[in-house]
This record gives sequence, C-alpha cells and structure tokens, in this order.
Amino acid sequence: MSGVPGGSLSWRRDALIVAAFVLLIRLPFLAHPVQGDELYYLAGAQHAQIDPLHPTHTRYVFLGDWVDMRGHPHPPLNSWLLGALLAWRGDVEEIPFHAAYLALSLMAALAMYALARRFAPHPLWAALLFCSIIPFVVNGASLESDLPLVAFWTAAVALYVWEAHWALTALALALAALTAFQAVLLTPILAVYAWLFRRRSPAAWLLVLTPPAALAAWQLFELLSRGTLPLAVLQGHFQKYGFQGLTNKLRNAAALTVHACWIVPPFLPLAAAWKWRGRDREALFLGAWAALFFAGALVMFFSGSARYLWPMAAPVCLLVGRLPVPWLAAGVALQLALSLGLAWVNLEHWSAYRNFAESLREHAETRRVWINGEWGLRFYLEALGGLPLVHGQAVRPGEIVVTSELGYPASFTTGGGSLTPLARLEIRPALPLRLIGLESRSAYSTYRNGYWPFDVAGGVIDRVRAELVIEREPVREWLPMNAPDAAGHLVSGIDRLEEDRYRWMMRRGVLLLRNPTVPKPVRVQLYLPAEAAARELTIAVDGRVIERRALAGPGAHTLETAPVRGDGTTVTLALEVDRTFTSPGDRRELGIVLAEAGFR
Repeated sequence: MSGVPGGSLSWRRDALIVAAFVLLIRLPFLAHPVQGDELYYLAGAQHAQIDPLHPTHTRYVFLGDWVDMRGHPHPPLNSWLLGALLAWRGDVEEIPFHAAYLALSLMAALAMYALARRFAPHPLWAALLFCSIIPFVVNGASLESDLPLVAFWTAAVALYVWEAHWALTALALALAALTAFQAVLLTPILAVYAWLFRRRSPAAWLLVLTPPAALAAWQLFELLSRGTLPLAVLQGHFQKYGFQGLTNKLRNAAALTVHACWIVPPFLPLAAAWKWRGRDREALFLGAWAALFFAGALVMFFSGSARYLWPMAAPVCLLVGRLPVPWLAAGVALQLALSLGLAWVNLEHWSAYRNFAESLREHAETRRVWINGEWGLRFYLEALGGLPLVHGQAVRPGEIVVTSELGYPASFTTGGGSLTPLARLEIRPALPLRLIGLESRSAYSTYRNGYWPFDVAGGVIDRVRAELVIEREPVREWLPMNAPDAAGHLVSGIDRLEEDRYRWMMRRGVLLLRNPTVPKPVRVQLYLPAEAAARELTIAVDGRVIERRALAGPGAHTLETAPVRGDGTTVTLALEVDRTFTSPGDRRELGIVLAEAGFR
C-alpha cells in the first residue's frame, strides 16, 4: 500500500479532527498532580538551573538510598525540557507544564496520522485508535519521558518513510535517542524499511545510525567534560538493586507479553490476523517494527510496565487499521471509554497525595517532616520543607513521619520514642478500575502484585499515614527483637523484624534500654550467616567500650560481658561489627542477625 487517495483538503480536515480529539482528551487533565517518576526528572530540571549542560549531575533519595542521577535509566533530554519550563515559570506549576507538553501529544498524534496515510486504508481511524490507547491517555498526561520519546520516535519514522527532510529526520532521531535508550531500536526497525524500500539509498542507510551515534556523542561529552560514563554509573545501579536479575527478567517478560495483547482491544488484532494474509511489504515492515521492539523490550526492561510498549502501539494500530471502519469505530469507542476511566482513577490517586500533603501544611511549618515514600507524595511534602527518609534513618521525638504503604517505605528507628497517629488516608476511588494498588492485581505500572493489564476491582490503592514521634522512657533491660514494643527501644542501625524472630543489624546498632538497678552482664544473642564478613563485635554502654569479642565463624553466638550498668535511668547499648557485606539485590550493608540483646 503506497498511500491513500485524497488531496490536501482531506489531509487538513483529518488533521484538525485528530488535533481536536487530542485536545478533548488532554484538557480535563491539565491540572494533573505530579505523579510517578516525575519526581526524579524534576530533580534533574532543578539541577539544570545550576548546571544546564549536566542536569543529571545531582543526587537524590531513591528507595531509601542516596543515588547518583548520572546513572538514571534515561538520557537528559526530558530534564532539559522540564528545566526550560522551570526557568520560564520559576516553580513547578501543573497547568503550564502540562500545557507545554500538550505540543508533544499533538506531535505524536499528527505523526501517527502521517504514518497512517502511508500504511492504512482508513488513516483517520487508525490515528484515532492510536490516541485512544491506555498509555496515550494515561501516560500522556505525565511529565515523564514516555511522551517525549513517543513524539520524537513517531515523528522520526513518519519523516523517514515519507522522505520529507533528511536533516529534520536526523534531528528527530537524535532527540528520541536523547530521551530514552530504547530509541536505539529505531536502528534495526528503520534498517528493515531501508532494505524493503530504499536499499539503494546511501542516505537512508546512514540515517538509521543516528540514534546510536547520538547516544555515543552524549556519552563521550560526559566522559570528556566530567570524566564519567553515565552508562557505567547505570550499570552500577543495576548491580546494586538487582534489576537485571533472572527473576526480574522473567517476570518482566510475562508482564510485557500480557500488555502486548492489550495495546488495542484484543478483538481487533484477532480480526486483522484473520483478514490479513501477510503478502505485502508494508505489512512486513509493520510486523517487523512490532516484533523488533517487543524483543528489545524483553532484553532492556525489568519491571514490565505497559508504558514501555507505547512505541510499539503505532505498528499495531496501523496493522489493525486495515479492518473496515465499523470495526475500527467500535475499537476506538471501547478503548477510549476504558482509557478515560483508568485516567480518571489515576487522577484521583495522585490528587489524594497532593491533598494529604496540603493537610499537613501547618505541621510542616513547625516540625521536621520525614517522607517515607516516593512519587508525588514526596514531591508535595518536599515542597513544604519535608525531607526524604533514608534507610535506617533515626527519627527523633517531636518529628513527623509520613509513610506510604505503596511507595516502597524504608525502615527507620524512633530513637527510643513511639509513633502516635496524626492523620490517615485510605485511597480508594469509587470507579472500580485500577492501574496500581495494594489490593490490585494489575501489572500496568509494575508486576509487583500481579500480571493483569489493568484490574477491574475496587480495592485500596494506598494507605498513607502521618505519625508524630513522642518521647517515651524505655521499659526493658533485656530486648528480644520480636518484642511487641521493640521499636521504641531501637535508636539506629537495626532493621525491621523478619520471620517474627530477628532483625538485621548494620555496621553499628544502638538500643535504648532501662538502666538496671544493680550491675548485670550484657548478653547478645546473634547469628552469623556463612556469607557474612564480620569477625569481631564491639560492645559499648553509654559510649564506653566494655568488650571486644571475636566471632569464631558462621553460626549462632551468645556473647556475655562482665556485670555493668550505666549512670542514669536509661542507658544506650551500642553494638558494632568490624566488617559488613551486601547481598545480591539487597541495598543494605549487613552486619549480623540480631535475636536478643541487653542486660540479662
């Protein structure tokens, strides 16, 4: 199919319809709150105000750890775009930022229509179907890198196949590459097109090399200007967090396979497969585009999110665009209804975080607020002066901890205090559709709780709580790690309870205990795993070292000192090992497994 009939008048009419369709989808969500990973891109945008050429040369807290943004899994273009908007507005403002990104939605939609003029007999309906899919409606309202990638990706392919302008094509390819690493998949995809349609054109073959060339140029610039390759930092993050482990890759493959079947309503590909006999070169190219991108996604990604397959939606929509108009109209209507419903639930989810943060404004003005979670909740609390909580953080009496059960909360200690509830929120939108949630089986954002492309359910998305740490005198001289009030005796360096029996201690753990009335021995019951590196334990009471004891080797150990007591009514017991180790996929620096400790 070399094109479709129709002059410039029909082109303009259809383009206006597509643009109006996009505006009707986007305008209700212009005030959408900060969501998902936007937090990290905005961190790069903020740093771009200081160092415009290196927006990722900053650090932020991720999953309870300070990380180097040079290892961010996306190149810097999206942070540059957001940085320009931040320089314009002076602050992050939802409506102006989303209005600016609306131009990218229009670019993606109109580029898709241009492709449909080349590959589909009903180009308008193929373009409308593309604008109705869930990632376009849901993730298109985001400030993450997905929309810029799809906009530049689709524009690049449209310019390439229409031979519109080689310089513009190269620019679009380079911008796609500087938005996301997966843009390198454009090279084999466009190479297939060049082989099928332009194998005698040297310019066509050179153009397909633009994405890897752009990425290589950026890596070289970083190396020459700052001495570090971003890919090397990214590889270090992958090793630390175990993202590319075999289990993650298999679960990623399972989730992406499910999402691939739901890019458009499943009855459309089935009907198209029944109708299509696969004899023409256009269909061969579109099939190769979809297959090559899907294969690359299985290799590159690790969390199985549906938005990863958004660049694959264009060839799928173009292939099913060969169906009769009534089939396509039914697909658009059903898909748009589902997508808008999911987008509305998504809006309620992130709006709830914004509103909860605003409800704590008065507390944030007078107390330190620690944020135990990620995403939009953290962004809005940081805007009020809150601080991200890192793994093992010691929170003091008088401070507030805001915890999201969904947002990967880190472990922390209360310095001998106890947590008193200030406010609670259960996020449960009335519409029974879910993209993510504590009680959802959807793998739309991650395969964490299931493998459905989305969930039809009314469960809780998240539970958020704000708690005040109040001072409390310790009541125990001897502390089993599974004691119901153990958390009120842990000051720092001792992690969450596991298997209802023990807690991991980092290099140094501190407990707050009641001082015995008469001197008593300090006893420590611990377990040293075979992979542990520790071989010596130091015991200190109120800062005074009373014992250094060698650990003979792996296994259970019970250490006991001479009788001792502190000076006041309470006493701090500090335990410190000489060496720590890390386990694959575990970010913590582990020392020993602690079962019980104290005066016995």
